[in-house]
Amino acid sequence: MLVHQILKSKSDDAVVTVAPGTKVSEAAKILAERRIGTVVVSGDGQTADGILSERDIVRVLAKRGGAVLQDPVEQFMTVKLVTCTREDSADAVLQMMTDGRFRHMPVLEGDQLVGLITLGDVVKARLTELSMEKDALEGMIMGH
Repeated sequence: MLVHQILKSKSDDAVVTVAPGTKVSEAAKILAERRIGTVVVSGDGQTADGILSERDIVRVLAKRGGAVLQDPVEQFMTVKLVTCTREDSADAVLQMMTDGRFRHMPVLEGDQLVGLITLGDVVKARLTELSMEKDALEGMIMGH
């Protein structure tokens, strides 16, 4: 299965972005309201400058205290992004996420942000794929 198939199967394929100067408190509010785990930081809404996750916020809060909530997200975002394309395989993406110990990956076409997939999206897609393969094999064995 390829990333573009995973993106198609998502009920909401919009990528939530915030500007680099957005306060951490506002980013946290967006995460909570949208019930999502990460926002992509983008100066123009089209390219990915960085990514900020719930984990990033918790880590900086634990280290520096509540005052960081007034600081801009660009101070704490991950800038060395690991990304994929629509043509990458689910297996390759799953491996990158597992090796890097992260749960969200921007999908780029060139330098343009075209989606965001989560570890949950990839696992769900793989389980669906495995279930279909199992059903097909059972059908072959049963002679259907």
